Amino acid sequence: MSSKKKNILNIGFLVLLLVLTFWLVFRDQDLGPILAILGKVPIHFIIIGLILVVCYVCGESVIIKYLLHAVKIKAPLINCIRYSFVGFFFSCITPSATGGQPAQIFYMQRQKIDIPTASIILMLVTIEYKFVLVFIGLALALFGQPLVQTLTSEAQFYLYLGLGLNVFCVIFMSFLVFLPNTASYLITKGFLLLQRLHIMKDKNNRMQRLQNSMETYRKASVFLKANKLVIFNTTVITFVQRILLFAVTYVVYRSFGLTEQTLLTMVLLQAAISVSVDMLPLPGGMGISERLFLQIFAPLFGSTALTLSGMLLSRGISYYMLVILSGVITIITHLTVKPAPKDDES
Repeated sequence: MSSKKKNILNIGFLVLLLVLTFWLVFRDQDLGPILAILGKVPIHFIIIGLILVVCYVCGESVIIKYLLHAVKIKAPLINCIRYSFVGFFFSCITPSATGGQPAQIFYMQRQKIDIPTASIILMLVTIEYKFVLVFIGLALALFGQPLVQTLTSEAQFYLYLGLGLNVFCVIFMSFLVFLPNTASYLITKGFLLLQRLHIMKDKNNRMQRLQNSMETYRKASVFLKANKLVIFNTTVITFVQRILLFAVTYVVYRSFGLTEQTLLTMVLLQAAISVSVDMLPLPGGMGISERLFLQIFAPLFGSTALTLSGMLLSRGISYYMLVILSGVITIITHLTVKPAPKDDES
């Protein structure tokens, strides 16, 4: 199946999931009060929320530019912003966000950033993102128990499930990066064992792809050891980047004239949702994110109408509107970023 057909199917699946989610949430609800609440929201709160979301995406752009600079590649910030929006769009329309980085690599290659370098840079972005998410999740689980205990049993289940999966992911990726030779040996032996047991077919290019992947991890390991300050700085930027996105819910909360809850409380609860859905094989955690939002924030927003309005506005700003914006920028990028001319061989 061609990539174009896959993208169309992914977008179709996203739309179907969106329709199903909203039908399940609003099928027994009176939309009148919800629309009335949304109609009274001051426009400047929506603008602030959108600014936070754009800053969140551009935060990744700064990280990409910083990491490229560390390997002596000069990339204009505007190009890095394009890479980030493209990555966000394709992550949103593919299960488990699997399409984001391949799309970013495609456009980075068009602008003369070789595939191995692009792969290493984006791998480091992923590792830092996962590390920050695990750090926040563990801090919440270890030091935020009074807040965690206010969650429903279902929300707590998803929180600990998501945290466990992310911890495993970080440990596994750290193993690949810091012990690449050992990891390569064990994974190769594992592949061969699965082939002997006829669980996995013996494809000629599978081992080659594995070796290519492990070479990328080896290079990432070298980069990490040689650029510790760069990694620290970009990890801090990643942390700030995540907080900006989580703060959108607080902006929505304040837009309804509510003031009882603090910024910290709202950010931590939104972080709990992010940790919970991050590893789920659904675009943007759609369906589960909305369900958890209604469960977690209902006591804080008060009425059902306010909670539903808060969910619509928060998800609308931080996800749905960003999908549309990133989709538009992706189209512009595709039309304007042409393959770079090859250097003439001397």
